[in-house]
Amino acid sequence: MKRGVLVVIAALFFTTMFSSCGYNSMVNLDENVKTKWNQVETQYQRRSDLIPNLVSTVKGAAKFEQSTLTAVVEARSKASQIKVNPDDLSPENIEKFQAAQGQIGQALSRLMVLTENYPELKATQQFSDLSVQLEGTENRIAVARKDFNDAVQAYNVKVRSFPNNLTAGMFGFKQKAGFKAEAGAENAPKVEF
Repeated sequence: MKRGVLVVIAALFFTTMFSSCGYNSMVNLDENVKTKWNQVETQYQRRSDLIPNLVSTVKGAAKFEQSTLTAVVEARSKASQIKVNPDDLSPENIEKFQAAQGQIGQALSRLMVLTENYPELKATQQFSDLSVQLEGTENRIAVARKDFNDAVQAYNVKVRSFPNNLTAGMFGFKQKAGFKAEAGAENAPKVEF
């Protein structure tokens, strides 16, 4: 009986000894993932904040395109309701967030295509400035998503590697989900002249 208890104590001691450094680095990587997630949310919020100004600018010139403007506003409203806790970056939560943000992206794309029919709108300084800000924000979103995915990958490698997986299991470190390519992104767009 005593020998069995000693074996268990020794096993726990060696497991803890071999993985104690792993715990601290997992905490560090977990915090890095949360920080990168906050950057993703910040960039999406920046895009969301630009939408009302863009819609009001377009509304003045494109009075007959109300359905497109309404779609943009509704997509923004739905996306703003989806919040993901950085402690629960599960594939399902990331997928919901990504889908909502994708709807905003699609609605904005339709809005920008619509503006091609209004050269006087495209010529205004306000629309031009908003377009540049929106384009810059989309680039920032892409960078923030890439940085987030890189942080998630480093974290997931750490929690799945031996002996860190033992520590991860003992202390509840679970794999996190990253962003995936949009459906259909593997197909090149068809361009016809």
